[in-house]
Amino acid sequence: MIHRPRRLRRTDAIRSLVRETRLAPENFVLPLFVCPGTGVRREISSMPGVFNLSIDETTKEVAAAYDAGVRGIILFGLPETKDPVASGAYAEDGIVQRAIRAVRQSTPQMIIMADTCLCEYTSHGHCGVVREGEVINDESLELLAQTALSQAAAGADIVAPSAMMDGQVGAIREVLDREGFENTAILAYAVKYASGFYGPFREAAQSAPEFGDRRAYQMDPPNVREAMREADLDYSEGADMLMVKPATVYLDVLSMVRERFDIPIAAYHVSGEYALIKAAAQKGWIDEERVMMETLTSIKRAGADIILTYYAREAIKALTK
Repeated sequence: MIHRPRRLRRTDAIRSLVRETRLAPENFVLPLFVCPGTGVRREISSMPGVFNLSIDETTKEVAAAYDAGVRGIILFGLPETKDPVASGAYAEDGIVQRAIRAVRQSTPQMIIMADTCLCEYTSHGHCGVVREGEVINDESLELLAQTALSQAAAGADIVAPSAMMDGQVGAIREVLDREGFENTAILAYAVKYASGFYGPFREAAQSAPEFGDRRAYQMDPPNVREAMREADLDYSEGADMLMVKPATVYLDVLSMVRERFDIPIAAYHVSGEYALIKAAAQKGWIDEERVMMETLTSIKRAGADIILTYYAREAIKALTK
């Protein structure tokens, strides 16, 4: 018998009929950067199509995204002032807390995630308390838990700890449960590598470290067994979902996490991955939509149930046209 796989590739309709991996609008979460002011819509130079948005502009952006089919967002904040203990991260009237309330009122159906970290709010740019040039893990846990609690109190559906402090998920879960927010879910940045693909994000969030780098607490890129230990720890501490970041250059890790855990798995298609596609498309070297969809499909194929991507709206448009 002669097998002819091409029979099932002959037309678009047949290819669609037998397609193994399918993206859906519900897979995507749109990251947004909230900044002080009114009427601010400032494009990020290294991320064409992505903006720093004041709260009033954020609510407009969220409403438009919802109308386009986006069902989840994650909010990052740029505070008016910074200090060594990131007080803006957990302030009741912090930039993200106010944005959560505004979005909850304007687009109540939207799933609101809040990035739970300190680097955007610290004067030194690190993700925890710094003393004598070192990030102090256990003291940072208290501030991260306060931040998550303030985000949940503002109305976040999901908090997403991203600081890579040991024990952060457990500390947050304990505080949320004690304070009556047992229904607030935790999306753990369980496997977050110290990656060179974060450069444009640091422009967007104004969060570059004042000294050194984050390699002492984010993961070393060559390691994969360590990734499984990190994911195991967050799972055991009560994470409802686990995330791998970045996505495309760690698809092998994403696949292993998917195989090992039976809870929802997310992947972050990060700023540098987005910027590479944008830059090549602007040069006319690639078909942007085709490469975008091929990239996002690879992330889904590797095992992601949820994809955080700046391409969320464009991907949904491509899926639904």
